[in-house]
Amino acid sequence: MSNPSTRVLVAGALAAVSLSGCYVVPVASDGTPIYPLVGPAYPAVAVPVPAVQGPGPNYLAPVPGRNARPANGPQAVAYAAPVAEPAAPTGPAVPAALQARLYPSNEVATETGMLSGTVTNMMTGKGLFQLNYRGEILSGEATRVPGDDRRGVANAYGQRGTYMSCDYRMTTPYQGTGTCNLSNGAQYQVHIGG
Repeated sequence: MSNPSTRVLVAGALAAVSLSGCYVVPVASDGTPIYPLVGPAYPAVAVPVPAVQGPGPNYLAPVPGRNARPANGPQAVAYAAPVAEPAAPTGPAVPAALQARLYPSNEVATETGMLSGTVTNMMTGKGLFQLNYRGEILSGEATRVPGDDRRGVANAYGQRGTYMSCDYRMTTPYQGTGTCNLSNGAQYQVHIGG
């Protein structure tokens, strides 16, 4: 195999590997997916598009508009029945992981510096929370507050007795901010997501 062919093969393989992966879908407290954009980001303008008729003598001919009159007088115009689109397959919701970065906001927290943890959304309104604090793994859960789909609380506990309580608010399905307080008095500002 020649040198340029090898380069093309390697570049194609690298492109395929770099484009594969998984994605995160945020969910509401009831487990339904939340999409960040409900409508278009720009003002929508309806543009009429002529439809086409199905198989028959006028196959692929434009369908006249609602107020159009037939050219040969008041005879009936045949329209094709709409074709139903198949429903997208639905399956069980897949847990999604978000990064949590904690920045010191008082003297006690400054001794340790910035912390990093993860929140795994179980797609049920609850999540698993984990953080390494001074070599102690704090783990617990995060839960959305009933009646407020954007606000939540998270609590974690470590094997040496350290515990943490957080209050957060999601600004989008992918990002949020809040505060965390540890049992030793350390206070942090938390940023969730990317």
